[in-house]
Amino acid sequence: MEKNIFQKLREQLDQYAFGFPPTESGIEIELLKLMFNEEEAFLFTNLTAELETPRSLARKINRPLEEVANHLEVMAQKGLLFRRRKGNQLLYSAIPFIHGLLEFQVTRLGKKMVKMAGDYINQIYKHNMARSAQSFMRTIPVQHSLDVRHNIAPYEDAREILRRNQDLIVITECACRQQKALFNKDCGKPMEVCFMFGPMGQYYLDNGLGRQITLDEAYRILDKAQEFGLITQPASSQEPFTMCNCCVDCCGFLRAIIKYPNPAQLIFSNYSAVVEHDKCSGCRVCVKRCQMGAVKMNDDGYSEIEGKRCIGCGLCVTTCPKKARRFVRKPEPQRRVPPADTAKQFMEMAKKRGLNDIKPSQVVSYGFEGSSCREIS
Repeated sequence: MEKNIFQKLREQLDQYAFGFPPTESGIEIELLKLMFNEEEAFLFTNLTAELETPRSLARKINRPLEEVANHLEVMAQKGLLFRRRKGNQLLYSAIPFIHGLLEFQVTRLGKKMVKMAGDYINQIYKHNMARSAQSFMRTIPVQHSLDVRHNIAPYEDAREILRRNQDLIVITECACRQQKALFNKDCGKPMEVCFMFGPMGQYYLDNGLGRQITLDEAYRILDKAQEFGLITQPASSQEPFTMCNCCVDCCGFLRAIIKYPNPAQLIFSNYSAVVEHDKCSGCRVCVKRCQMGAVKMNDDGYSEIEGKRCIGCGLCVTTCPKKARRFVRKPEPQRRVPPADTAKQFMEMAKKRGLNDIKPSQVVSYGFEGSSCREIS
C-alpha cells in the first residue's frame, strides 16, 4: 500500500465542495486516518464524484468483483462514500468532507472525531466555509414573516420545498447539534429538524440515519423549529438535497460567518428586515431573537437593523408584539437565483475556489436527476 495514500486522499477531497486544505499541524491527515483504514483510503482515491458500479472500479484497480463490491458496501454503511440504489444496481461515488464525511461519521466515531474535526475547522477550514457559505447553504425567511402580496419563488418557500419533495422526505437529527451534545454544549433546542430529499434522503434511510415522514409531519416539524428560533437553511440550489434548521450556537456555517463583520454578504438571501419606528415599543424581543447581532437599540430606545449583519431569516419579524418589523426584497442588483441543481451548485463552489477547469469527476451531484454527472458502469 502506498505510504502517502492519506496525502493522496486529502488532495482528492480538496477538489470537492469547500475543499480540504492542508494545515501546518497536519491534523487533517490524522483526521483521515481516524475515519479510514489504508484499504478504504485506497478505494476512495480510485473513485470520483461520478456514480460508478463495483464492476467498473474492479476493472480499474484489477481486483475481484466480489471483493470490491463487499468493500464498497461496507464503506457506504460506514459513511465513507455515497451509495445510490437504482433498481437492482448499486452505484457508489466519492463524497466531500462537508456535506458528507463529517456528517456521516458523528454517531460512528463520537467525541474523538468531533474534537479533531473541530480543531481542524478552527485552524483553517472555517475560512473556506465562510467564503463559500452562500454557494452551499442559503437562508430563507419564515413564511409568516412575508407579506402575502409578495410573489414568493418556490425555491424561497420552505413549505413549497417540502411539498415538491413529498415522495420522500427523511427527517434526521441535526449533525451540528449532535456534535455539540456529545460535550453537553448544544443549545437544547429540538434535535430532529433536518430534512433530506431524493437520493440523499434514501441514503440516510438505508443507513439508519433518519426516518421517512409525511408531508404533514414535515410541516409540523418546520413550524416547531421556527417557533424555537431555528434558522431555515436549504442547500443553495433550486432542487436542494437538504434543508436544515439550525442556530448560531451549533451550526458550523453560522458560527463561521458570525465572526465576520458582514454576514449579509456571505449568506445567500434575497430578503432583509426593516423597522417601522412609529410602531416600535423598545421591548427588545427582536434583540434576543436575532442570532447575527443585526439588531441594536438606538439612543431613543428603539430598535435599528444593521443591514450588513441581517441574513434575512425573518425570526425577528414573526415575534414582534407590535408588528413594527417587516420584510422587504433586496434591490434587484443584490438578488440571486440559485443554481438549477446540485451539480451546478457544487460546480459554482469549485469555481469560487479557483478551480475553473472543472471536470464531471470533480462535481458531486449525489445522484440527483438532471445533474451533469455520468453514471459509470
